[in-house]
Amino acid sequence: MTDAPASAAPAVRLVLATHNAHKVTELRRILGPRLDGIELVGYDGPEPVEDGDTFAANALIKARAAAEHTGLPAIADDSGISVPALGGAPGIHSARYAGSRDDADNRDLLLANLVGEADRTATFDCAAALVVPGAGQGGTAFEHVELGQWPGEVLEAAVGDGGFGYDPVFRPEGHAVSAAELTADEKNADSHRARAFGAIITTVRSQLGV
Repeated sequence: MTDAPASAAPAVRLVLATHNAHKVTELRRILGPRLDGIELVGYDGPEPVEDGDTFAANALIKARAAAEHTGLPAIADDSGISVPALGGAPGIHSARYAGSRDDADNRDLLLANLVGEADRTATFDCAAALVVPGAGQGGTAFEHVELGQWPGEVLEAAVGDGGFGYDPVFRPEGHAVSAAELTADEKNADSHRARAFGAIITTVRSQLGV
């Protein structure tokens, strides 16, 4: 009689704390190749109220909610476009800038607000937050945030049908095309989200022991 094969050790799981399908796809492309041994899990739990006053605060709100709901380590981001000529707007309000949470409406309002404005510089900003339940001092949650920024400018009109959000109206510094015209690999190698999550990779692996 032969011994039964040992069952495989359960994979280390990390929750992607977002309901945005575009972000899930993008995060899997950014994180997957660099987090081998870690299963990236989708999140379908309650969506928290994002009432922070910074990208970092809102990213932590989302990661905390997912970690509390699932009992698993969670990673989240909060991101948006900031335009100096508009006092930093839309900023943390990027996703609901026009009030409808519709990407096209948000882009149209941004372009309308910049009509006649000479300074069209902008940055895509991202805060990536990691929350690991019970991994902090005294059994509290471990929390860590990294920031990423992608400088560029707002175009006069939307160009390209790739990406999502404000990608069609944003031309990244060093590129001759909009973010919506970049390939997924080009964008994921250089974007604000790639920079923030790239910076947090070491901490994720250290905290999850992989």
